[in-house]
Amino acid sequence: MTDDVGKVNVVSVQNLHVNYGKVHAVRGISFEIPKGEVFGFIGPNGAGKSSTIRVLATLQKKFEGEVKVNGIEVRDDPDRVREMIGFMPDFFGVYEDLSSREYLHFFAAAYRLPKDRRESVVADVLELTDLTHKIDSPVDSLSRGMKQRLALARVLLHDPDLLLLDEPASGLDPRARIEVRELLKAMQEMGKTVLISSHILHELAQLCTRIGIIEAGLLVAEGSLNEIFQQLSLKRVVHVQVVNPSDELVAEIERLPGVESAERQTDRIAIRLREDELPIEDLHSGIVNLGGKIRMFQAEAMDMETAFMKLTEGVTA
Repeated sequence: MTDDVGKVNVVSVQNLHVNYGKVHAVRGISFEIPKGEVFGFIGPNGAGKSSTIRVLATLQKKFEGEVKVNGIEVRDDPDRVREMIGFMPDFFGVYEDLSSREYLHFFAAAYRLPKDRRESVVADVLELTDLTHKIDSPVDSLSRGMKQRLALARVLLHDPDLLLLDEPASGLDPRARIEVRELLKAMQEMGKTVLISSHILHELAQLCTRIGIIEAGLLVAEGSLNEIFQQLSLKRVVHVQVVNPSDELVAEIERLPGVESAERQTDRIAIRLREDELPIEDLHSGIVNLGGKIRMFQAEAMDMETAFMKLTEGVTA
């Protein structure tokens, strides 16, 4: 239940297999999620993300392998596991005839919250999700983004340790995606452990502490974003403007250990860098030591789409 540095693992998945008839949807994947981490589960449709989440949510009865939440095997005590998780599927469900208040009170009762606490808990989760002003609005009248926030309010009612979020940003406009992302950051600050699946890659890069990339039922990479880029030997591009650019300076920069290439462009030098050999900070110092007077130094963000395309072949299970 703990890893080598003593962190408690809220999720432990070992050699998980899921079959639907002749379809082998999940093919022996293993991963762990320590307490308080946000784990991004990335892959194309049909890769096995939802099947894995359904196992963790105790909804997939037939599977092989060992799957634990807070040290409890999901097959052994599914009722107890359900008390520890908040599951948000990739569809909202049919609750159009209810108001937001009625919707949340219905689930508060289902979670067996004491009656004398329900009103205050519902008010708290609506405030957290910025939906207090919609408490008496029909669910059917809410925008898709508001429905997603209402669904997040629902999974927080019983204060679970683990949130299982299947494509929470799917179908949202840019503003609604930002709102959901900020809400997920707040949940992380609350100490929640989150597993979030998506095929919207750049959003998970901004949010997740660790990432697992799944393709055709196999976990093809797992780790922090920087670890995945190091595994793939992908290069970071750093853009530098210097007061005194010259071909000689560019050639000297290119000879620095860890520099893959240096290209002189119209108003800058584009440097491809192997960060495992030369950290960005040391590149800055190296250019200064070569006599370069730096006026702009900007590293491009790691491109998760590049990692995804390099790791996967577009073949689903």
